[in-house]
Amino acid sequence: MAAVEFENVRAAAARIEGLVARTPVLTSLALDSLAGRRLFFKCENLQHVGAFKFRGASNAVALLGVLAERGICTHSSGNHAQAIALAAKQRGVPAYIVMPETAPRVKVEGVRSHGAEITFCEPTLEARERAAAAVMERTGATFVHPFDNPHVVAGQGTAALELIDAAGPLDAIIAPIGGGGLLSGSSITTRALLPQARIFGAEPKGADDAARSLAAGKLIPQTGPDTICDGLLTSLSDLTFGILSEHLEDIITVSDEDVLAAMSLIKEHLDIVVEPSSATVLAAVLQPEFSALSGIGSVGLILSGGNIDEEAFPI
Repeated sequence: MAAVEFENVRAAAARIEGLVARTPVLTSLALDSLAGRRLFFKCENLQHVGAFKFRGASNAVALLGVLAERGICTHSSGNHAQAIALAAKQRGVPAYIVMPETAPRVKVEGVRSHGAEITFCEPTLEARERAAAAVMERTGATFVHPFDNPHVVAGQGTAALELIDAAGPLDAIIAPIGGGGLLSGSSITTRALLPQARIFGAEPKGADDAARSLAAGKLIPQTGPDTICDGLLTSLSDLTFGILSEHLEDIITVSDEDVLAAMSLIKEHLDIVVEPSSATVLAAVLQPEFSALSGIGSVGLILSGGNIDEEAFPI
């Protein structure tokens, strides 16, 4: 798999300008007080399709060339699925999406709204891959992986690029981690622009394969995840594990209870709704082990998405 460099992120930013939204960076004195440091929230919940995934999808689809003509296929629990569906529609080609039967209704409806064909499967990686292979054999579509793709990772890195441009020098960056595409892209951007900044991941305790993998120095597959953070259920890939092993200081794990509390705090003080996966970053920054870290006066937090079924919101 090709390496991803900061020049790829810069190129992606130019390529997708005008396609993706430049999302706002919000602050809150109340949340600063709770965290004991300045917090800058990059609101990718306000991105097209309600998630950062549209950045990577747009970049990858733009680089497919003639390979896109017979359609684009992916498997995803929701946000990448919506992103590919919209990117394909903008390109004028079909989208074929494999989704687990347990995918949140709001994400399924988002995919359908862009005219994509959905194939449902059991909620396992094996089932997703098997279903996607059958779809590609039937249609001739080209597969775009949710995170194990250098063009996707480069596109995701543009969120941190905009965050740093808006917030200025930061002492630390933190992003959620599932498959690692967002955090990998953020790490590449942060290391290039802020060489001394500290880089962290936020992960639910019920799906902590990334934390265990980084601690062990080898990939440990995700098995039997149990968390409300439906966007963070996948394992790292060789590509993302390699990038994160080079740049990441630590992964902070949080409970689902911490996540629900963080969702409520974000709604109360920023007046926005985020999905559980997004709220892991605030939950992590409020953990005692993060609070005890010295030399971190300002933190950039990437809120990854806001697609959540209304009845699932805690308040």
